[in-house]
Amino acid sequence: MFLRLVLLCSCLWRLDGVFGVNGVWPVSVREGDSVTLNSGFTEVKGDEIQWKFGYLITLIAKINKRADSFTVYDDVLDGRFRDRLKLDNQTGSLTITDITMKHAGYYKIVTNYARKSFDLSVYGVKEISVEEGDSVTLDNDLTEMNNEDRIQWSFENGSVIAEYNKWANKITVFDDVLDGRFRDRLKLDNQTGSLTITNITTTDSGVYKLDINYMQMIFTLTVYGVKEISVEEGDSVTLDNDLTEMNNEDRIQWSFENGSVIAEYNKWANKITVFDDVLDGRFRDRLKLDNQTGSLTITNITTTDSGVYKLDINYMQMIFTLTVYGVKEISVEEGDSVTLDNDLTEMNNEDRIQWSFENGSVIAEYNKWANKITVFDDVLDGRFRDRLKLNNQTGSLTITNITTTDSGVYKLDINYMQMIFTLTVYESTDCCGSTEAVIRLVLAALVGVATVIILVYDIRSRRAEQDQAHIHTSGTMEQNTEL
Repeated sequence: MFLRLVLLCSCLWRLDGVFGVNGVWPVSVREGDSVTLNSGFTEVKGDEIQWKFGYLITLIAKINKRADSFTVYDDVLDGRFRDRLKLDNQTGSLTITDITMKHAGYYKIVTNYARKSFDLSVYGVKEISVEEGDSVTLDNDLTEMNNEDRIQWSFENGSVIAEYNKWANKITVFDDVLDGRFRDRLKLDNQTGSLTITNITTTDSGVYKLDINYMQMIFTLTVYGVKEISVEEGDSVTLDNDLTEMNNEDRIQWSFENGSVIAEYNKWANKITVFDDVLDGRFRDRLKLDNQTGSLTITNITTTDSGVYKLDINYMQMIFTLTVYGVKEISVEEGDSVTLDNDLTEMNNEDRIQWSFENGSVIAEYNKWANKITVFDDVLDGRFRDRLKLNNQTGSLTITNITTTDSGVYKLDINYMQMIFTLTVYESTDCCGSTEAVIRLVLAALVGVATVIILVYDIRSRRAEQDQAHIHTSGTMEQNTEL
């Protein structure tokens, strides 16, 4: 009896330093990870250990050290633990692999002399991206809540924005928190507890947390705005993020097309970095970041700057589609042919180009990948029928047998590049025949007559001046002779 008491005290002393008698340990693990519930023993000696789950105390694993027996009960609770439980034969600790939300809850280890409890919270992390103005549902993957469930949704700094008590069938939305930014925009599903946010704004970006019993889910919501900008080649453009001032902890990043980072700004360190060498240095000495807002200015725009620019700042994201258009003025005589040259040496395989005229009527298309050229002969009363040719290497457009009705504005769209051609067709100088020749001869004769008149007048004027000078000289000589 004395020996048993000594052993019991020794066992309690060993466990008390680890977790305390009847202590409950909170454990949190991410969905998909593994977790080990530590028994607190350095070695199991002659003890039987049982692991139980839930408030119904369902036996899920057992060790009988004396019998050298290890048993895992895979089939209990709809087999949710099948092939996921591992027992340490030295310490009796339990490892659960590939955790799911169903594994969240109350665990207890029971030995001959002590017990220990764990509250296991499993949290999932979902990353969601949505365009400004849309609606989004933060889906907790439940098909139905239990009657005793109570859920709570919170945002960013822990501000509770919605609650649902299933048993009382009571949904509460806290419209007034955070300056009322979510007012009239939150909806809770009364079957699953999923949260829907309508009419999304960039200020809704951030971390949302769902707490339901021992389950926890984290949603990182990124709200991106999309701006379409068009600018003429050679100009400058500012990609404005609509911020009046950045917070001190903000760090922004600008990237282009395939994710190449072209500029960063660490507000706290007041450090601006421009990556001049990326993309063959095409942006060298042409990028400027505003140190108050983080907006990006690109100077001396070229058509190769066309494309998609992305701004990441915290959980906010903005996308800018920049179209750079060139303008070319072309003049051609009626009856000739003209090529509207887009300056490309070769198109990329994924390129698709489109030519339109005046009011936006599409007159030709080229899908490079499919190697398919389409000419729309029937548009505009068929005025271009049999007169359009597309170059299958560059996509340049040739118009043959030009007429004055072909004068106007032609537009080429290729990815995010745009070129505008203003075509002027002037009448042929041969169109007037002999009539025009006669007119020209008459005009030439008139010019000749006028020239002769001017010459005669000039000669007579010079002679008159000479005669006058001669008379003046003769008079002076006669006066000198008399004297």
